[in-house]
Amino acid sequence: MTAAPQERKAPAARPGRRGILSRLTLRILAINLFAVAILFVGVLYLDRYQNSLIRAELEAIDRQGRVFAQAVGELAIPSALGGPSRLSPPALRRLVRRLAPALDMRVRIFAPGGRLLVDSAVLPGPGGFIRMHPLPPPRDGGVVAQMLFDMASRMANWLPRRGDMPPYRERAEQWADDYLEVRLALAGETAQQVRLTSDGTLLLSVAVPVQSYKEVLGALMLSTEGTDIDAAVRDVRLEILGVFAIVFTITVLLSLYLAGTIIRPVQRLARAAEDVRTGGRRRGEIPNLAARGDEIGDLSMALRDMTEALRDRVDAIERFAADVAHEIKNPLTSLRSAVETAARIEDPGQRAKLMAIILDDVQRVDRLISDISDASRLDAELSRADFAAVDLAAMAATVRDVYGVAGLDHDRQVVCAAEGPEAAWVRGDENRLVQVLRNLINNAISFSPVGGVITLTLMADPDQITLAVEDAGPGIPAGKLDNVFERFYSERPAGEKFGTHSGLGLSISKQIIEAHGGRIWAENRVDAEGRVTGARFVFRLPRAAPGEARQNDG
Repeated sequence: MTAAPQERKAPAARPGRRGILSRLTLRILAINLFAVAILFVGVLYLDRYQNSLIRAELEAIDRQGRVFAQAVGELAIPSALGGPSRLSPPALRRLVRRLAPALDMRVRIFAPGGRLLVDSAVLPGPGGFIRMHPLPPPRDGGVVAQMLFDMASRMANWLPRRGDMPPYRERAEQWADDYLEVRLALAGETAQQVRLTSDGTLLLSVAVPVQSYKEVLGALMLSTEGTDIDAAVRDVRLEILGVFAIVFTITVLLSLYLAGTIIRPVQRLARAAEDVRTGGRRRGEIPNLAARGDEIGDLSMALRDMTEALRDRVDAIERFAADVAHEIKNPLTSLRSAVETAARIEDPGQRAKLMAIILDDVQRVDRLISDISDASRLDAELSRADFAAVDLAAMAATVRDVYGVAGLDHDRQVVCAAEGPEAAWVRGDENRLVQVLRNLINNAISFSPVGGVITLTLMADPDQITLAVEDAGPGIPAGKLDNVFERFYSERPAGEKFGTHSGLGLSISKQIIEAHGGRIWAENRVDAEGRVTGARFVFRLPRAAPGEARQNDG
């Protein structure tokens, strides 16, 4: 039973853009308006300003109350029998009727026993009593201003700003026990109190003891609504609300501008990347935003470079596939021809020659498949490899010794230059770097004459390490110095058996060196007279940090 082929995972669905404003725009607005909102809430409190107004008003009421209490004390009637003095209610009513309008406050006088003697809000008149209630102050400003103030007032009432103020309740028959400040005044102490009426208005009251020769004859209570305080706070709120409205508008506009300068280019980049992903436009371009000179410009250039790299990679894969098909097709064609011919040949000698040809072609195909498999896996393996510190000097000496001991030099001599650093540390995959060095040495051996010398030269700079492999062969043809690193390029020496090399060795070496952040190139050796005396293959790698080298050496 064969397993079902694994289905390709479909790309994740991208959420559609909803609404007029994107999520990022809303996020920018929320962040920028958060500080403004905190300022707005703080404006609604205005506790410090309001408390200062309350203290000033209470001090003014206290001063007036002390003067009024002295006047009331002078109206005290001494007792004929030498007992305590007392206050005359008719005289008090006349005094209150005359002075209360000038004070613009409610005046109440309580007897020592706590009974209410006089109330300026309830005074006797012809035919009965007159109860006076102050009218609300006139509202200033336009309709819009009043609407803003009403909205701000309602929001302010939701805040726990006046939770510590007791409510004001007035019974039909008032007694001193109803008011804490009056009880304190009857005890000889001036007291103040701030309360809230049922409609949320401030009510300020001051109780002053009425004395005659340090004898407490009663308590004077002055009270007034804090309409002036509320009006002052209202005016400040309106002014600050106007500033807030301007700040709010500017903040929204700047946030939208900021979001536009960020989001619109990002959306353009996202749409272009989506077009590239879906393949709707084969040569679709990522917008060039480098002129912005900011991170989004850097992002656009990075995406453009990435797109070009991906396209180059796709093109390289296409060329590689075409080259592979071409290189494998040649030996397969030869195999097919030899097999078809062998079936018609009866001569054992001729048949043996054909079988030798078939065996060579099979070996060539096997070598090609192995090298192609190695080349196709190379990028993925190097991307997963853990690079470590590698001593190129020790690696070159070891490879030289292996060629000499194992007889891999084929009557050629592989030597290291007499001069060179004792240690040359680089970061990389040691096995792959050895593969590069072996490829270069094998290439030099194949082009060097019998008895020739292959020289390994190591040079160290502060920032990089250079390793050169030199041979004594015919050199590289003019104009082919760059072509030698192309896939399946083969410029073999005369007399070498066809099919011995796949033409991928130098190409694989270039892949490995570039994956290590280095560079490889080829050049011809020339003597003093300008004659070519051989070829030189050089690769250069970044030097490892001193700490990495010491750690590996330890």
